[in-house]
Amino acid sequence: LLRILTAWCAEGSDVLELGDSDFDRSAAVHETLLVEFFAPWCGHCQRLAPEYEAAATKLKGTLPLAKVDCTVNSETCERFGVSGYPTLKIFRNGEEAGAYDGPRTADGIVSYMKKQAGPSSVALLSEADLDSFIDNYEASVVGFYSGEDSTQLAEFLKVSSALRDSYRFAHSTDVGTGLKYGVDGECVLLFRPPHLNSKFEDNVVKYTESISISSLRTFIRDNVFGLCPHLTTENRDVLRGSDLLTAYYNVDYLRNLKGTNYWRNRIMKVVTQFQDQGLSFAVADRQEFQDELEEEFGLGSSEGGDIPLVTIRTREGHKYSMQEEFTRDGKSLERFLEDYFAKRLKRYVKSEPVPESNDGPVKVVVADTFDEIVNDPEKDVLVEFYAPWCGHCKNLEPIYKELGEKLSGDPNIVIAKMDATANDVPPNYDVQGFPTIYFVPSGQKDQPRRYEGGREVSDFITYLKKEATNPLILDESRDEL
Repeated sequence: LLRILTAWCAEGSDVLELGDSDFDRSAAVHETLLVEFFAPWCGHCQRLAPEYEAAATKLKGTLPLAKVDCTVNSETCERFGVSGYPTLKIFRNGEEAGAYDGPRTADGIVSYMKKQAGPSSVALLSEADLDSFIDNYEASVVGFYSGEDSTQLAEFLKVSSALRDSYRFAHSTDVGTGLKYGVDGECVLLFRPPHLNSKFEDNVVKYTESISISSLRTFIRDNVFGLCPHLTTENRDVLRGSDLLTAYYNVDYLRNLKGTNYWRNRIMKVVTQFQDQGLSFAVADRQEFQDELEEEFGLGSSEGGDIPLVTIRTREGHKYSMQEEFTRDGKSLERFLEDYFAKRLKRYVKSEPVPESNDGPVKVVVADTFDEIVNDPEKDVLVEFYAPWCGHCKNLEPIYKELGEKLSGDPNIVIAKMDATANDVPPNYDVQGFPTIYFVPSGQKDQPRRYEGGREVSDFITYLKKEATNPLILDESRDEL
C-alpha cells in the first residue's frame, strides 16, 4: 500500500494528488485525511501551497494531506459542493466529516490536524502515559474516571468529540493515574503547557462539576491561557476577544527558554496585582508582530532594543502604548497599569498631520480632527473612507467633489473624506472595503449610518434630501438638480 501511496504524490512532494478517477478509492483507505480543493490560477491557493506542502511533510506518518485540482476534476469538486478556492475538507474513511476552518500556516495546520487524528480523547493506561501526554507545547485536558461504564466519562467523550478542533483531550479509567496531581475522585484536570509553568499561578486547574459541553467549554476557555500566555498569529483572534496588554520582545521558547521567561516572570510579578480587573495579559515575539506594531502603534524595529515594548488594545479598538522604558524591577509597568485603570493614559491614535488649509468642497479629515469635523454636533456629515490605491475611490473622486461643490453653500452639511489606510478609523465604523461611506446626522453622532445608495451626484442628493436634518441648500448654478 505504501508504494501505491507514494505514486500519488508529485515528485518531491508529500501531498497526495487525487482526482475523479481515484478519489473515492484513495480517500477510503485513510482514517483521517485533509483535502484541499484548488485551482492553479487562484492566488490564495498559490500562497497556501508552500505552507500546505510543509505541513504534509511534518505530518508524514501521522496523517496524509491531499489536493484535488478542480480545473481538471470537476466531477469530484461539484460532488462536494466546492464553490470557491481553496476549499479544505476533512474526510474520515472516505466520508466527508466537515469543513476545515483552522489556520492556513504550516504549524497551524499541523497543530489542528494532529487533534483530528485518531480518537478525540486519548486513553491513558498508566502514570507514564499521563506524563508523556501532558509534556506538550499545548495545554492538555484530562478526565479521570472510575471505570469504562462511568456516566461522566461518556459525557467527557461527547465534549472531546465536540471540541477536538480546539483542544487536546485524554482520559483514564483509573483515578489512581492522577494521584500525584491530587486526584482522589472523578474529575477533569487542565494542564497548562510545561514551558509556560510559573510560580505565579497554578500549572494544573481542577474541574469538579457535573460535565456538560457548555460548562466544560467555559471552564477550558477561562483557564487554558492562564495569567500571561504566549500570543501568536494562530491564537491572536481568541486572545484579542478581550482587552489585552501585550509585552513584545524576543520570545522564543524553542531556542531561548530562559531568556524568554526572564522577562515574562517580571511581567507576571506585576500583573498579578491587577488580575480580575477586566484586562488580560500576554507576551509575544516582537519580530512576528513587527509589521503590526509599526502599522498600529507607529513603533519601528529600532525602538526599545531588547527591552519589552508594552501596548494595550481594547475590544473597542482603543490603543495605548507604554512610553516609559520597561524597567527590570517592573515599576514602570506598574505605573503604566495604574494610569490605565485610573483613565489617565492618552489613547494612541494613528493620524496623518492636520492639513494646513482645508477649505476645498470636500473636507479632509484625519484621525486627530475626526471629532472636530465629523462629530460636530451642529452638522450632518457625509464621510467617505478611502484608500489611495483604490480604483473605485478614484472613480468616485470627481463625483464626490461635484457633490461638495453643490452643497458648499449649505452651512448645515459637510462632505468629507478620510484616508483609512493612514488614519485610525473609529471603532463604531465598520470599514472592510473601499470606498465605505457613512452619513452621520447632527445630534446622533453615536449612530453613524452606512450609505448603501448609488454613486452618482443625483443619488447622493436624493439620499441627503431624505436624510438630512435640515432642508438642503443647493448651489443655484446646479444643472437639472
